[in-house]
Amino acid sequence: MIRSLLDVSLSRRTLLKLLAAMGAGFTAHGVSRAQNRSQRMRPIPSSGEQIPTMGLGTYRTFDVGTSVRAREPIREVLRDFVTLGGRVIDSSPMYGRAEAMVGDLAAELGVQDKLFYATKVWTSGREDGIQQMQQSMQRMRTKRIDLMQVHNLVDWRTHLETLRTWKEQGRVRYIGITHYSHGAFEQMEIIMQRERLDFIQFPYNIMYRQAEQRLLPLAAERGIAVLINEPFEKGTLFSYTRDKPVPAWAGDFECTSWAQFFLKYILAHPAVTCAIPATSKPKHLLDNMRAGLGRLPNETQRTQMVKYMQQL
Repeated sequence: MIRSLLDVSLSRRTLLKLLAAMGAGFTAHGVSRAQNRSQRMRPIPSSGEQIPTMGLGTYRTFDVGTSVRAREPIREVLRDFVTLGGRVIDSSPMYGRAEAMVGDLAAELGVQDKLFYATKVWTSGREDGIQQMQQSMQRMRTKRIDLMQVHNLVDWRTHLETLRTWKEQGRVRYIGITHYSHGAFEQMEIIMQRERLDFIQFPYNIMYRQAEQRLLPLAAERGIAVLINEPFEKGTLFSYTRDKPVPAWAGDFECTSWAQFFLKYILAHPAVTCAIPATSKPKHLLDNMRAGLGRLPNETQRTQMVKYMQQL
């Protein structure tokens, strides 16, 4: 019965209602079944290291209080994320308590060695940058950050200089830059052309595809790994699809929900290394992680997906 329910075309809302109605037992069964399939992996161009294409963001969702009630949903999210093969977890000192919550829950769950820690420096000045990055390590309970990024390009020249030294010393493994705005793409392009970067992070989704014009091709050309934020455009994409079924032809690339539809469109671009949707809801996490399983749309199907969304 469960398989037949998942194989039909469902809206995200309908899928989540079914999950809720069937209770925690279904979620546990879904995790167990998905665990039997391997997450899609892609290489970090600068090293060849493979990481899963589905990551986890923490903006707003991990900025919670210390009570058991506040922590329990994201504790479950992090536990299931790792169980389902996730590794890349992205945070920032800008995100309130998120870094500390990642560190506390990872230690509590005993999954510290299974995570790929990505965070950011978000301040001006060399010494303030160093102090903030050291604080991030303390909050995340690690002596080495896998990926340290210059958040929103704030004082990027100063911080990249520090990060190159830290990388040589082994305090960080990879370095990069980020921005949340399409308006910063031109400046990011200039930096990508001039600097040696391991990663770049920016927004990209099926309705806002500006990155396809220059940033994604340039990342492929320069051998820079790509993290994608805002894959759902702050949830706006679901307003287009509310109460509408996923098209039947999406089953050709193993897609059963709108979240998977949006994520698989992103992951199908060969220059994308990892998408990092944020959630505090275990059922959303399970749904999102399924995008990292099975077939991806080809170029013809991606064009069909865009046209379909434009008609809604």
